[in-house]
Amino acid sequence: MSPARRNRVMAAALGGVVAGMVGLSFAAVPLYDLFCRVTGFGGTPQVAQGPAGRVLDRTMTIRFNADVNRSLPWGFRPAVNTTEVRVGEPALTTFHARNDGAVPVVGTATYNVTPDKAGIYFNKIQCFCFTEQRLEPGQEIDMPVYFYVDPAIADDPGMADVHTITLSYTFFKAVDQPDTAASAAPSPGRTQAAARPAGDRTLPSNDKAREERHG
Repeated sequence: MSPARRNRVMAAALGGVVAGMVGLSFAAVPLYDLFCRVTGFGGTPQVAQGPAGRVLDRTMTIRFNADVNRSLPWGFRPAVNTTEVRVGEPALTTFHARNDGAVPVVGTATYNVTPDKAGIYFNKIQCFCFTEQRLEPGQEIDMPVYFYVDPAIADDPGMADVHTITLSYTFFKAVDQPDTAASAAPSPGRTQAAARPAGDRTLPSNDKAREERHG
């Protein structure tokens, strides 16, 4: 093979390697996200379609934590700091957010649970995570979280020492913000809003969830 042909072959091979690496880099994020959701890796909670259907006598303390990235001028806090739930029993809580800035802002929340190994057993039926929330200046919203701890946790010897699970949310300013220059100040009556993500259904209270479960 001539030197010129050898150089062309090598250039083509290197180009293929570069293209493959670029493709893998684009695929890595969704694949990693899917891996975390399926395995609970890194404290990623699971997503459930409904209650577990089995409730144990074992109880678990659930702590709630709320953080805000410095780029987002919001106040953000859980309605309660802790709650006691029976394993398998669906529970409802809320988080409260307020836009303390002077312009409308869109925020989005990420979440995780600790200890990390509990992620695979913490199931969210409904929550506001990864759903963009747009708040006018001074506007407040209450965002529900409906969840349960999987009864399978009782069958895992490695979870015998877990009595408390912390659910944490962090709100960030959404990357693509709308043009807020022409936005008007919030009108009276818009300073309070009970918000739910688009397509959200009405969530039952803890008492109603118990009634539904026991028929």
